[in-house]
Order: sequence, then C-alpha cells, then structure tokens
Amino acid sequence: MATAKSAPAKKAAPAKRTANAAFMKPLTPSAALAAVVGAKPLPRTEVVKSLWTYIKKHKLQDSVNKRNINADDKLKAVFGKAQVSMFEMAGLIGKHLS
Repeated sequence: MATAKSAPAKKAAPAKRTANAAFMKPLTPSAALAAVVGAKPLPRTEVVKSLWTYIKKHKLQDSVNKRNINADDKLKAVFGKAQVSMFEMAGLIGKHLS
C-alpha cells in the first residue's frame, strides 16, 4: 500500500497594510508649534518629522544622551520645560494640534 504525501499548504499572502486615517488627517498647529513647523495644517507624522528636522538643524539633541532634547526658546513654549525625552515629545505635541 503506497502512501501519498500531501503537498504542504501554502500560506495566504498577507494583506497590504494601509495607513491609519487618523495619522494622515491634517491638523492645525497652535501658535507656539507653528513657530517651529509652520502654520499650515499637517498630518501628525509630518509634524514629528518637521520637529526632528528643526532639532537636528539647531543641534538640540543632548550630546551625552541622544534620546533627550534640549529645548530652545521656541521649543520651550511647546514642551513647557527645558529638556524632554524623545518619547515624551509625541505626547506633548498632541496638546498643540487641533
């Protein structure tokens, strides 16, 4: 009696991941945040990207601990303190978007 081996079942191709609409919705920055990223409405992802561009351009990353950002006068108005971690930054930005 011969046994037939069955071919291994092929996995279904995973569906393409779509962007969350909430991240792509343009939001209006507050006056303090607009001084850094501009006044036109931007998606949350672009606001964070613009902030990092500003931080790197003005060399505001802490030299010892790169995860910390030393705020200049414009960023102090947004963050409310002199130094924040990059993980805190997203939460603090949310208060300035509507």
